[in-house]
Amino acid sequence: MHELVLLASQAQAEPVADALMELGARSVAVEDADADTPQERALFGEPGMPAPRAGWQRSTLRALFDDEDAATAAAALLLAQDVSHGVHLQAIAPLAEQDWVRLTQSQFAPVEVAKGFWIVPTWHAPPAEARVLMRLDPGLAFGTGTHPTTRMCLRWIADRAPAEAARWERVLDYGCGSGILAIGAALHGARHVDAVDIDPVAVTATLDNARAHALSGPDRLRAGAPELAHGHYDLVLANILAAPLKLLAPLLAAYVGDGGHLVLAGILERQADELAAAYAPWLPLQVHDREDGWVLMVAKHE
Repeated sequence: MHELVLLASQAQAEPVADALMELGARSVAVEDADADTPQERALFGEPGMPAPRAGWQRSTLRALFDDEDAATAAAALLLAQDVSHGVHLQAIAPLAEQDWVRLTQSQFAPVEVAKGFWIVPTWHAPPAEARVLMRLDPGLAFGTGTHPTTRMCLRWIADRAPAEAARWERVLDYGCGSGILAIGAALHGARHVDAVDIDPVAVTATLDNARAHALSGPDRLRAGAPELAHGHYDLVLANILAAPLKLLAPLLAAYVGDGGHLVLAGILERQADELAAAYAPWLPLQVHDREDGWVLMVAKHE
């Protein structure tokens, strides 16, 4: 495997990357050429907000080819095109062999969500202190337990389960992603869990993860499109983002049964007042937890 390295301007990065794929590159990575220098600039803004700029001022493109001849031929063809005017060839070099699977796996370690409650990738041995264990690998759908919003939701479930799980007859995970919240609730005593998402990939991931935990089936955990949700639930969980959570306020509030809880995440601290106001006609939403600029908001239907 050989790596072709190019330097391109902001306007050229995307068309050059597309051209490299057309020329047979196995993959193309685009990086900030000024990373770790005083000229480095953040590209992405806060979740749910538009990016402050379309790309880095200068980008390094790293394209992988099967061998040196393929990389050299691609460079010659690319640099002869008008789209590449001003693009600079940095290097064509052999790429050291790597165990990419092992390298990727090494980036994901077990996560302790609450005391005794661990999320552990399937390739790791469970920690000795794990009393409740969730086996979850990174996949196509959002939710591996590493993001603060997910951790806060799971922490709430684990902390409240000793006192509340006896009445969690029906639980709804709205916008389920990987199904991590639905599975977390089921592992902590919820009897019937509905997990819904508009993304079919998320539904498939949730069903796969539920089967891996022996939780699938109509009697424990079901997953499907939002139309699957119906009636009242003792616990409603939604880890999405502030904008859709505001739009969904009347729907999510209506799902919460008498004495039930609504638990919302994906909310930045500065958005807490907006969410409380949006839900005020139905439920008294309040901040329950904070982590890394995010908040968890909870309401109880009295």
